[in-house]
Amino acid sequence: MPDQSQETLRKTWQEGTAKANTNYVRRRITIDPITRLEGHGKIDIFLDAAGQVERAYFQVPELRGFEKFVQGRPAEEMPQITSRICGVCPTAHHMAATKALDALYQVDPPPAAKKIRELIYSTFMTEDHALHFYFLGGPDFVVGPEAPPAERNVLGVIGKVGVETGKKVIAMRRRLRELIALVGGKAAHPVFGLPGGVAKHVTSDMRKQFQDVAAEAVEFAQFTLGLFEDVVLKNTDYVNLILSDIYTHRTYYMGLVDDSNRVNFYDGQIRVVTPEGKEWKKFGPEQYLENVAEHVEPWSYVKFCYLKPVGWKGFTEGIESGIYSVAPLARLNVSDGMATPLAQTAYEKFFSTLGKPVHHTLANHWARVVELLYAAERMTELAADPLLTDGNIRVLPTEKPREGIGVVEAPRGTLIHHYQTDENGLIQKANLIVATQNNAARIAMSVEKAAKGLISGADVPEGVLNKVEMAFRAYDPCHGCATHSLPGSMPLLLRVRSHTGETVAVLRRDFNGSVHRE
Repeated sequence: MPDQSQETLRKTWQEGTAKANTNYVRRRITIDPITRLEGHGKIDIFLDAAGQVERAYFQVPELRGFEKFVQGRPAEEMPQITSRICGVCPTAHHMAATKALDALYQVDPPPAAKKIRELIYSTFMTEDHALHFYFLGGPDFVVGPEAPPAERNVLGVIGKVGVETGKKVIAMRRRLRELIALVGGKAAHPVFGLPGGVAKHVTSDMRKQFQDVAAEAVEFAQFTLGLFEDVVLKNTDYVNLILSDIYTHRTYYMGLVDDSNRVNFYDGQIRVVTPEGKEWKKFGPEQYLENVAEHVEPWSYVKFCYLKPVGWKGFTEGIESGIYSVAPLARLNVSDGMATPLAQTAYEKFFSTLGKPVHHTLANHWARVVELLYAAERMTELAADPLLTDGNIRVLPTEKPREGIGVVEAPRGTLIHHYQTDENGLIQKANLIVATQNNAARIAMSVEKAAKGLISGADVPEGVLNKVEMAFRAYDPCHGCATHSLPGSMPLLLRVRSHTGETVAVLRRDFNGSVHRE
């Protein structure tokens, strides 16, 4: 009988099963696409012959290209171009780009312009955090991690908390987005940021609208925090899941803080704390390249950021590893408190319950709701400031552009825009480090650790796979921000190997989309 081992191996890999040669061929479980996040990705889990997880990969099969195709464009276009990276968090890119232009043209916006910017940004953060809790991450807790997939969504959440609550969520997000459009020009892709200021001033009537909605937003945030406490914190199974070692990593943390080391979304210095919670370094945006570097792996188009002075030691945690985390949990860990009273109370309860620093990945959901309350309170403070309606909203640039760096805290973590231009203001080089890149290494570790802790044997229920997805969902990653395809078709080389390492098949996809078997 002819030897058919190669054909058997090919068939086994293609079908993703272990129906043949189970003693030699690893079984692969693929979650594709992963769900309830921005962008695209998949998880590949490889089991050994005993059915235990050998490796798990969080893969992002897209190629990022924004830094390349903006070259040669006028720098003033960057707030509009980069806001198209993502339809969920365009305001974050718009604001980081605008701040980078301030630095590029060496101009300091007037106080009213800064307040308008921060007001719009606080409004955006309130809306986006509500989106993640009710639509993306919340269903895992409100509906349940092992509930049927068709119920783990916003409709399932409404079914649990009631139609009136659902109406409140939808109405609140609508009103917040209307405010962004009122001053920003558009809700999805704002157009108000200019080097040295903003394009539109706030009238007394507009300010009144912000005050009214901000008051509602504070009430809404308090309601959401109460809902989280009732549904999650009073459920022993959920609390045990949050505190379990499966979802725990001891890493560094990074985030923006103000002069008093309190959380600030719009401005401040970048602070990094160690896994023990001690300050490692605090630095300005212009020093980010001295402290942050990027590592590349062949199985993902996302770059993995790490602390440059500590170094890349692989996907490991602890004080010797340069891996760090951003996002709500990180922001609370690096701060000494919140700048608003209600959020400060919630902050204190968070850490009195969990200790500080908190290394439990799923605690991001709780931290996010604390930040929701802070953003709403900050809206209230800014809307009450009479200076908001001052007509002096821009200082025109006069200096020749050269280089500019802008940093904000996106909902998903620290976001950096860095531009270099010629004397005519045409982009020569652009570097964007988004929150999901900052988190990429820890996300990869979280997915693999969850897979190893939850999967044992060939029979893996769908609910268990969803718990693996929960490991990345807590970070609220945005691969629409972290990756983009420039040529329209991503080149790809796929090698299929046997258990001995022998290559049994090779597939290649070129830039033009054509596929070849070698």
